Amino acid sequence: MRRILILLVVFQFLGCAELQQVVNQMPQAGTIGNNEIALGLREALDMGIQKQVSKLTQTDGFYKNEMVKIMLPQELQKVDKTLRDIGLSNLADEGLKILNRAAEDAVKEATPIFVDAVKGITFADARNILLGSDDAATRYLTQATQNQLYDKFNPVIKQSFEKVGADKIWSNLINRYNAIPFTSSVNPDLTDYVTQEALEGVYSMIALEEKEIRTKTASRTSAVLKRVFALQDQRN
Repeated sequence: MRRILILLVVFQFLGCAELQQVVNQMPQAGTIGNNEIALGLREALDMGIQKQVSKLTQTDGFYKNEMVKIMLPQELQKVDKTLRDIGLSNLADEGLKILNRAAEDAVKEATPIFVDAVKGITFADARNILLGSDDAATRYLTQATQNQLYDKFNPVIKQSFEKVGADKIWSNLINRYNAIPFTSSVNPDLTDYVTQEALEGVYSMIALEEKEIRTKTASRTSAVLKRVFALQDQRN
């Protein structure tokens, strides 16, 4: 309907030849196949990695980004509060920061895994994903890669903990807490927790770029993106 209204408006001002030229330049749904749509979706996800995920690999990429900052797991909230209450805020801050440092380091090491995953992803119904929600491609990527990427991220996070000294800092932090009278000892699996949080942060940043491409034509920086996402625009 929207397309018909546009044609009716321009018909009043253009001759037949000019009108035909306008029609030829408008995206035709039937001429865009599933393979081309899939190519556009992959390119959008690639841009999410290049423009947004790369920010997470920098110092404070997680720690100073409120959208993805990794906070303490629930079972350690009492550790943080208790340490601050007895004047050990610096130790608590360092413990929180080191979790985010490990995630930054892991994403830096594992970014090529995401790039390969996007290249190899198969969009069974690319058209429906294109015409879906603002993060439909990212959600599809999450479903298709989350388990595999967890297995890749987890050992990298573990190595990152050792590399940035998180294992020693948290061992010291938890030991100090467990030594406080009348507290219950805690020993959470921080590697699993930070792995999950790091993955969620990465997918969130990719979704951010996907939304930009879907809602802002200026973000469509290639012919494929312009052509494929113009089809999405027609649904509105």
